[in-house]
Amino acid sequence: MLTPWHESIAGAGLGLRRSFLSALVESPPLGRVDFYEIAPENWIGVGGSKGHRLRALTEQVPFVCHGLSLSIGGPAPLDGNFLHQLKGFLDQHDIAHYTEHLSYCADDGQLYDLLPIPFTEEAVHYVAARVREVQDRLERRIALENASYYAAPGPEMSESDFIRAVLTEADCDLLLDVNNIYVNSINHSYDPLAFLHSLPGERIRYGHIAGHHVAAEDLRIDTHGAEVIDPVWTLLDAAYQSFGVFPTLLERDFNIPPLAELLLEVDRVRQIQHDHHVRHEPQSATPPALAMA
Repeated sequence: MLTPWHESIAGAGLGLRRSFLSALVESPPLGRVDFYEIAPENWIGVGGSKGHRLRALTEQVPFVCHGLSLSIGGPAPLDGNFLHQLKGFLDQHDIAHYTEHLSYCADDGQLYDLLPIPFTEEAVHYVAARVREVQDRLERRIALENASYYAAPGPEMSESDFIRAVLTEADCDLLLDVNNIYVNSINHSYDPLAFLHSLPGERIRYGHIAGHHVAAEDLRIDTHGAEVIDPVWTLLDAAYQSFGVFPTLLERDFNIPPLAELLLEVDRVRQIQHDHHVRHEPQSATPPALAMA
């Protein structure tokens, strides 16, 4: 039986990085971060003080895991040893949520990049079968992230059709990366709002928001190395408007500023969520005035 995914996380989250692990343990930002995300590959087998500090956090705050090396669309067989280690890590830390990129990154060894899967019907069947195998082995329903990409080899369908087809056939969920939609919309010349609205909102597990690098007027690189820009914040607001508020997490992988600066962006996620909750709260009815005798 697959572990339920709809528990434990809500609100605004932050991708945990080792550079500020000690600061989190020593001075937890209470009320400002609702959940954390880690890449399990960076923590499986880690012991000592860092391992103890991570466990101290996972015992207190909800965590999700976002994988880097599963290579769900790759040509090589799934790594059974890694999946065994991954399940043990998830169980050890009571983490119900595991997500991966809808891409591939290995073929008889790691390629150290996230490469695009061809948007074809054959690829849909292939990826969906591998997702079902992963879900069975982990005993968890997983979610796949809409990935950034810079070339589309041999497409037979649109990106959004491909995503929907994989999620439906695999019966898994979506990690909605808002920045990736914006980056891809520039690089591949499409309307980000139309793309957003074409996605299956009912399958959203949680969301990512991040910054990117402007390489040219028509080229954005998904680096997670800068502040989130206003058009991406606007797209997040539109996602909440379309699908309702879902848990959303800030990613920052390079040029990492002090924790206090990252928390300001997490605060902004929370504020946008709060504004939507207020906007959609049912208004209490005003009782009719009493008739004069």
